[in-house]
Amino acid sequence: MRYHRIIDSIKIISKNYSTRSEQHYAKQIRDATVVCTNHLTPEIKLHLITEQCKLWHSPANECQFNDPFWAFYWPGGQAISRFILDNSKYVNNKTILDIGSGSAACSLASALAGANQVTANDIDPVACVAAKLNAQLNNINIDVLSKNILFNDCSQWEVIIVGDMFYSQDMADVLWKWLDTLCNQGRTILIGDPGRHCFKPKRHLQERLKKLKEYKLTENCCLENRGFSTASVWISFNLGADSYLIFLHCKIQLLLVFHQKIYHLGLQQL
Repeated sequence: MRYHRIIDSIKIISKNYSTRSEQHYAKQIRDATVVCTNHLTPEIKLHLITEQCKLWHSPANECQFNDPFWAFYWPGGQAISRFILDNSKYVNNKTILDIGSGSAACSLASALAGANQVTANDIDPVACVAAKLNAQLNNINIDVLSKNILFNDCSQWEVIIVGDMFYSQDMADVLWKWLDTLCNQGRTILIGDPGRHCFKPKRHLQERLKKLKEYKLTENCCLENRGFSTASVWISFNLGADSYLIFLHCKIQLLLVFHQKIYHLGLQQL
């Protein structure tokens, strides 16, 4: 009986993963993770590394993966996924691109919320296999793309999801520039972040970000992400070129009025 279960498992892996390396990654992921629902979106099952896993307690040099970031459900991704599931209007009947998708939880949430088409994008080949495994686990169809598409034409997608991507200053600098361009092109951008130091909206995009929701993280997520207890979802909104110039003009006028008031108060105190 056990032999037949192993053979069936091999058949499933071979059917869903086209290359031998993908089949190998799929087996490694299954062996190293557990199916987990202990997070902000329990309706989505994910292959994750938790305290139940041997790898959790092993030193880094014993890890068979270069960087198993895809095996953790990061705070920003949890917040976006929860928000999408509770507010489907942001993705319903739309085309979605999930950048740096990792486990693809945000992609799965988008599909569950009624998106027309969802693409999970990650340049890590193991993450792409993990995304396929998680989609299969939840009986959800998504597209998985391993190509680096930063600064590519993304006109085929209406909503861009960016979860937990502001992990370094170099990456943040690249992302802000790209996201600003996408925003100018009319794309809607959903960002999830727990308040990392590098999450500092700059220049034009700063004026077009609005915090939609802040979530308290689960206890296990707080332990995995020391120093963070909440995560927030932000949305960008596009202003036409003329409207944006008017917006900036109004803001400058308000700042001038404010500074004039401060100046006059200072004179009165002399």
